[in-house]
Amino acid sequence: MRRYIYMAVLLLSLSLVADARKKPQDLVARYPALEPYFSTPVTETMQPDEDGFIRRWLLLEPIAHETRTNTVFVDSYVRQYLDCGWNKGDFKLPQDGMDGWHALDSKLFNVKLYRFAVGTETGRYGMICRVVTVIDVPEDIECVRLAAGSNSASMWWIDGEEVLILSGDRRMVMDDGASGRLTLKKGRHILSGAVINGPGMSDFCVRFIDEEGNPVTNYNILNK
Repeated sequence: MRRYIYMAVLLLSLSLVADARKKPQDLVARYPALEPYFSTPVTETMQPDEDGFIRRWLLLEPIAHETRTNTVFVDSYVRQYLDCGWNKGDFKLPQDGMDGWHALDSKLFNVKLYRFAVGTETGRYGMICRVVTVIDVPEDIECVRLAAGSNSASMWWIDGEEVLILSGDRRMVMDDGASGRLTLKKGRHILSGAVINGPGMSDFCVRFIDEEGNPVTNYNILNK
């Protein structure tokens, strides 16, 4: 009898562990310092905010990168350290809670990478941050541009193809740089980015704009 009770308890424990792994982690509950800047996603999808900014992201815990000054972030330097093939080839969308990736919704139009790093006790200065999200386009959207701002340098890709690089020592300004004209085909696309920073704060903002600079909002955002 004891043996059967032990086996039942073991199976129940394994089942609870498996269920926990399937459920998104509540990182904000674990690290209250994140609460002013982030929330845990509670819906399957969301749309850009009224100004078109994308607020749902998968954020990778920072990669330490010793840099004494942001003035070294010329194009060649940025490409060497950010465009290293991590999101190319058979790249698969990261899973929340796996291998250092975390699904979060930003409460602000700009995603506070410094606050994410400090809040999760995974970094502070001198870091490379990788970010990923999925955009689900219901119908083809033509003649749009990806507009981004970052502190400091950054690169941005759609389905692994580079669309924008922001090099140099810069502060985050909305629409600081914009890609060439793009057509977003119907269906899902992986939008990925990487931001590098030495001393100082680090954050970014991203949206799509039309030919007149107006925000594009007719698509959904998800993280799986």
